[in-house]
Amino acid sequence: MIVITGAAGFIASFLAQELNKAGKIDLVLVDDFSRKDKESNHKSIQCHSRIERTEFIDWFSRNCNEIEFVFHLGARTDTTEMDYSIHEELNLEYSKSIWDICSNHKIPLIYASSAATYGLGENGYSDNHDLVDKLKPLNPYGDSKNNFDKWVLQEEVQPPFWAGLKFFNVYGPNESHKGRMASVIYHAFHQIKSTGKMNLFRSHNSKYKDGEQLRDFIYVKDVVKICLFLYKNQNHSGLFNVGTGKAETFKALVENTFEALNMECQINYIDTPEDIRDKYQYFTEADMSKLESVGYNEPFFSLKEGVQDYIQHYLNR
Repeated sequence: MIVITGAAGFIASFLAQELNKAGKIDLVLVDDFSRKDKESNHKSIQCHSRIERTEFIDWFSRNCNEIEFVFHLGARTDTTEMDYSIHEELNLEYSKSIWDICSNHKIPLIYASSAATYGLGENGYSDNHDLVDKLKPLNPYGDSKNNFDKWVLQEEVQPPFWAGLKFFNVYGPNESHKGRMASVIYHAFHQIKSTGKMNLFRSHNSKYKDGEQLRDFIYVKDVVKICLFLYKNQNHSGLFNVGTGKAETFKALVENTFEALNMECQINYIDTPEDIRDKYQYFTEADMSKLESVGYNEPFFSLKEGVQDYIQHYLNR
């Protein structure tokens, strides 16, 4: 059986659906299944069982010999949650328990790290292990993810294969429950449909024009391809960036959204709120050389292709 934590959430539910399409139905789905806003993400997934997050560690300890692989993608992902103890419990200590069981029972593991570990990018965006101790995340969420990466790299007892995936700006179907944490594309679609225009943050950095702040946006279909590649090719353990390796502007993202909707582009620029202005990232771009070095050579959706597919085949429905 394959365990997927966070299975009612964004990336994990899409992964489970893709595994179903590949004929894999012996899935153990783990999450807080009480949330109605996530129900559509997981209700149609064929699986062996659904386990509540609070009961999973005990269940895993008792049933570990039946588990082939673990995708640990569940996490508290709210970057505005400033109480580190919440992130520590769900993103650090919970993950340590899963790691220990996988290590002791020789179960391969993929877990979700985050590009939030890179902070303002002052140390670049390389997934080189030597840089992990130097990284300075901007919030408790990023701290919890980086602290787990640091802990993992110090552990002598490890799963037979493991990969910590540093997700950059992921967008795509199954993210509607995320609220303000959903992608800019999701919010742009709804704002444009309701008002005919889109608000973007004005630049407060002289190096960047308004709307030309840059992010590495990656479509969830590409993220899942990478997850499945590593599941099938368990040759090189380590931390891996999961982006496209090509930064795009927010302006381009919004222009592509208007184009997919066949509407005239109208962008308004508003001040970045002062409480996040000094922590605002003006540039992120994944160094994808490590993933390429282990054999991943699939083409990525361009931003235009991804936005069109997301809007025309999912959001507009």
